[in-house]
Amino acid sequence: MSYGNQGDGGYGAQPPGGGYGQQPPSGGGYGQQPPSGGGYGQQPPSGGGYGQQPPSGGGYGQQPPSGGGYGGGYGQQPPGGGYGQPGGYGAPQTPPDNHLVAAILTTLFCCLPLGIVSIVKSSQVNSKWQVGDYQGAVQASEEAKTWWKRSLIAGIIWWVLVIIGYVLLFVIVAANAPSSTY
Repeated sequence: MSYGNQGDGGYGAQPPGGGYGQQPPSGGGYGQQPPSGGGYGQQPPSGGGYGQQPPSGGGYGQQPPSGGGYGGGYGQQPPGGGYGQPGGYGAPQTPPDNHLVAAILTTLFCCLPLGIVSIVKSSQVNSKWQVGDYQGAVQASEEAKTWWKRSLIAGIIWWVLVIIGYVLLFVIVAANAPSSTY
């Protein structure tokens, strides 16, 4: 079984007459090196290191023709991975905040219609996260935050108008009340 010209040992070299999972013909075990002089644990004679490929073209990043792996080099990330997505390095481990508590409180105490929209958006966060729509979950979280803030602002404006209305009503009633003089 041959995987192309991979040189004399090094990272990508195969033992003579062997393939993946086969022992070298010397009858050795896991800790022994194949008799070709190169091997899995040795540096190539070119002085290459982790970041340098052997000059023959073999290396960690080279895949056998049968495919396998993630189709790329040693430093490539698996499909779906990347910064900010599960499966990659530096990925968040928990879904974004769904703002459900704030949505419920602003629905109860501030503005019912806007609060309902914020509850709907906050309930979408976890469901989108679970099905793998990570960007959708982040967007739903931001929209839920926007809607509960709008509900809070509308509620504050409403309650300020209610208080002003009661004060005006009290002033009008007090002005029209008959006064008694003793």
